Amino acid sequence: MPRRSVDVAIPTEYSPAPSAPVKPRSAPIQRQTIASMAVEALRERILRGDYPDGEPLRQDALAEELGVSRIPVREALRQLEAEGLVTFNPHRGAVVSSLSLAEIEELFELRADIECELLRRAIPRMNAEQLERATDVLDEFQDALEAGESARWGPLNWHFHAALYAPAERKVTMGVLQKLHQHSDRYFRMQVLLAHGGEKANEEHREIIGAVRKKDVKTAMQLMRAHILGAGCSLLALLQEQRGGNTNAGSRTGR
Repeated sequence: MPRRSVDVAIPTEYSPAPSAPVKPRSAPIQRQTIASMAVEALRERILRGDYPDGEPLRQDALAEELGVSRIPVREALRQLEAEGLVTFNPHRGAVVSSLSLAEIEELFELRADIECELLRRAIPRMNAEQLERATDVLDEFQDALEAGESARWGPLNWHFHAALYAPAERKVTMGVLQKLHQHSDRYFRMQVLLAHGGEKANEEHREIIGAVRKKDVKTAMQLMRAHILGAGCSLLALLQEQRGGNTNAGSRTGR
């Protein structure tokens, strides 16, 4: 059976064009479109590691690099600040956000708690069509892994998890969870690239899907918690080695 294509574009805020031409509003819409394009370009470069943690983001240099004015760059940086990828420092201006190992550990622990609860609520309500959608996304994720398309890994990972939890109908919680996934996207890519975590994640996703298909809530929750905390523990070990620091961060994540 041919795999269905799944849209994995990260949503960004934009204002749709009005149905009838309204001259005074045309300029703001065009500027917002350019800002949205700047958001996507800068987000991808941060997640890809082109701009490492703590890297200053000079608005004039970014504007020249992207071929736009400073206004959409400034708007883009504010959007990325809301996503947690950029921090505004009083002395250095905008810089790429840097998380401590303890903060990364906390992020994965929060994800585990929230996602297991969402999964518990979602499984009894999940129908065959919703399960098929989650499986389709997982197939897309496997294709992206095999093709080495790193820009798709994080979004597809989010779309898989989101598809599993959608039947829970917890919109506020899902909004919080999406931000946590955005925070961890670049670290997820690092783990896939440097710790060869992609195939392991794919196998664990398949096991979770199997338990969900059987409506085995307890097993699915156990697998999900082990999946998230295991990924966090592996990532912390990798980052600790990279940063050359000695810390106890990660001791709780691996529990």
